[in-house]
Amino acid sequence: MTSTKDGAILKTDTKGRLRTPLARREQLLDEFERSGLSAPKFATLTGLKYQTFAGWVQRRRKQRGDAAPVAAAPPAQLRWLEAVVDQAAGTDPAGLCVQLPGGARLIVSTAQQTMLAAELLRALAQPATPC
Repeated sequence: MTSTKDGAILKTDTKGRLRTPLARREQLLDEFERSGLSAPKFATLTGLKYQTFAGWVQRRRKQRGDAAPVAAAPPAQLRWLEAVVDQAAGTDPAGLCVQLPGGARLIVSTAQQTMLAAELLRALAQPATPC
């Protein structure tokens, strides 16, 4: 048995693998369906082994009668999120940092840059055209 930071006890099987409670597994699968991420990306972000997670997804789809394979997850779409930042909370006044796929960062530090940033993000969301 292993314990987490919050004191929860996690059971292990005879091979030492952590056992995920059914309620937590269902919560992760619901979150995956809402995320729009691919299964490998979601597994990486949540710290799960892809093979384990793919098995969960396949069993759930089989129970529901869905025929879609795990690898056929829809591509992630651009989503906007409104954030309100309290300056008194010790935030960095340097600006807004947007983490882009592939590790690139976009830092918007003035109001004039917001239009350019929005145009760039719209362009990046469009499918690539062959040269």
